[in-house]
Amino acid sequence: MVVKKGHRQRQAMATKAQIASAARALFAGQGYVATTIAAIAESADIPAPTIYSAFGGKAAILRAIAWGIADTLDIDRAHEEALAEPDPRDGLRRAANIQRRQFEQMYDVIDIYQEAARTDPDIARDMRTIAANRERAFRRHVEAIAAHLAPGVSTDDGVAIYLTLVLPEVYRTLVIERGWTAGRYENWLADALITQLLP
Repeated sequence: MVVKKGHRQRQAMATKAQIASAARALFAGQGYVATTIAAIAESADIPAPTIYSAFGGKAAILRAIAWGIADTLDIDRAHEEALAEPDPRDGLRRAANIQRRQFEQMYDVIDIYQEAARTDPDIARDMRTIAANRERAFRRHVEAIAAHLAPGVSTDDGVAIYLTLVLPEVYRTLVIERGWTAGRYENWLADALITQLLP
């Protein structure tokens, strides 16, 4: 009985992964709004009722995609390591690496979220929560290096600078539109954070 239950759980997880993969490709290719559950069902080769049963709707699928990637990145631990660096410059370089990894692995999902938030109140609420969590993490970092901030840069200024430099639109401009490598973006971001925040 235990074996059967474990097998069913693995099958359910595999089905969800298949749905999420198909949905991610469709969301990125034709947009969140234009993608229907029927289209996801056809692409994933899984009946639409199964998709509704597994997730409930498009918003839940998008959340599952985002959380699945976020889990592999282990962002919270990475931020703690950045905060623990004795040299604030090294901590900011770690922060730049965190942003690079996030954008490298899930920029398409961030872009989908931004589109979806314009029409889906649940996703819009998610976006506000995500933005608040990001700002809280950045504020913790700036507060941790407050004694090292450049003259005239308050904690609030530091948070505003940090938030601006790590905007997804900046990554899009430099990497996707201008052809920078992710490594070049990371180095630029690290240098920009250090130059703007520290003496």
